[in-house]
Amino acid sequence: MQLSATLYEERLTAPRSWWLISFLVGVSFALILLPFGTLPLLGGLVGGTAAAAVVASAYGSLRIRVVGGSLIAGEAKIPVSALGDAEILDPEEARAWRTYKADTRAFLLLRAYIPRALRVEVTDPEDPTPYLYLSTREPEQLAAAIEAAKHQAKDQAGDQQA
Repeated sequence: MQLSATLYEERLTAPRSWWLISFLVGVSFALILLPFGTLPLLGGLVGGTAAAAVVASAYGSLRIRVVGGSLIAGEAKIPVSALGDAEILDPEEARAWRTYKADTRAFLLLRAYIPRALRVEVTDPEDPTPYLYLSTREPEQLAAAIEAAKHQAKDQAGDQQA
């Protein structure tokens, strides 16, 4: 397997209920514009729904990937060699690490609609970030992909030295 192969990829999409809420926002815009006639009513319905859908889609467009020896979570990119142990968090522990256990220096990729998470220690002494908190629907698979990427990076380094 190549080092640049994607080992894990997840898109943190908005839940289905948010699309219903987007439609209801459009309905409310239509009701606001109802006194002005049918055409403004339809414009409010279409425009309000489209605007709310764009917001929901943008909020749910973040991706988490393990590719090319790096963990890419949203805007952050960190080599797997700088990562330590990964801890799978159940909903209770995830809530605790989002609230009273949270460190202000940590990188948090939060999505309130995803109850589970993965907490990954950062072992790079140059990086002030103590850990990454990643909301994910599949924390077991993400942890396994990070470990696999670490082993690939070690194997690649060993091949280059030999």
